Amino acid sequence: MIPINKVRDLINKHMQLEKELAEGNLDNKKIAEKSKEYSDLNEVVKEAREYASYESEKNDLEKIINDKKNDKEIKEMANLELIDLNKKNKSNEKKIKIFLLPKDEADKKNAIIEIRAGTGGLEASLFASDLFRMYEKVSNKKNWNLEIINLSKSEAGGLKEVIALIKGKNIYSTLKYESGVHRVQRVPDTETQGRVHTSAATVAVLPEAEEVDVKIEDKDLRVDVFRSSGPGGQSVNTTDSAVRITHIPTGIVVSQQDEKSQIRNKEKGLKVLRARVYELERKKIAEARSKDRKSKIGTGDRSERIRTYNFPQGRITDHRINLTLHKLKEFMEGEIFDHMIENLSLRAQEEELKNLD
Repeated sequence: MIPINKVRDLINKHMQLEKELAEGNLDNKKIAEKSKEYSDLNEVVKEAREYASYESEKNDLEKIINDKKNDKEIKEMANLELIDLNKKNKSNEKKIKIFLLPKDEADKKNAIIEIRAGTGGLEASLFASDLFRMYEKVSNKKNWNLEIINLSKSEAGGLKEVIALIKGKNIYSTLKYESGVHRVQRVPDTETQGRVHTSAATVAVLPEAEEVDVKIEDKDLRVDVFRSSGPGGQSVNTTDSAVRITHIPTGIVVSQQDEKSQIRNKEKGLKVLRARVYELERKKIAEARSKDRKSKIGTGDRSERIRTYNFPQGRITDHRINLTLHKLKEFMEGEIFDHMIENLSLRAQEEELKNLD
């Protein structure tokens, strides 16, 4: 049960905002803030009103059912209405509870995705490349803008590491459950005996941090410059344009050498550094708030094995929610990615709701 005063607070807040916006006495900044809040409440105010009137409507129907003066047909109709009312109330209660869950402001942000080859040598780098192509296809289908920040190729044509910024609407909320170890089982092209090999790649998804989200002082940074180099150590250019930035308080290090300009490399490196420092601070706060419990849906542990891609059997399994899809090819094309994310989001909400009860 949700405390009825909380539900009435939602209804009253919606009415108050409606009145303030109609009066037109607000400046542009306040109009934007209150319009956003009003729009958010619009998603749940109908359910809140129905939930608030539930007990009254239920009592009226029970009176009809228990009144000996009423005939059988009227009582049956009232009984059917009561069944529908109870179903609707449960549905409304769940929607309101989800709305009342603590909001993660990072959900609305763009995301920086980092993919690195893990165990498995060259095959792991090829899988890292496959994963990156999958996220590229998802981005194209959703009209997201993907910008490569850093890319390091392997000798086999795969990727040792790739870091990219993905821009769009609510990117982090969509991709945050991708963080962790992705394991692949398949027969490598170089395997002459047809044996299935297992390798892995790690994915980290970080919310893009603006300067207002995290303050990084120049005095806390050590910036080293060096000559860019590609696979095998050959020189990419003849100037010291590559940049290594160390955040002294946290020990976080970011290297950037994709651009020929030292300034551009520093800008890109700071973007990644800011995101990592921001995520570190978010994790500290989250751990302090929930020392006594841990959600089963991980959202950042790079050591957690979250998913297995089995190519011989054409299946993909997410181990956190025990969901197996026999459409691996379609998944790698970005076609059923939303189905996986929706199931992960629902399970995460269920975990949060359990903690509220």
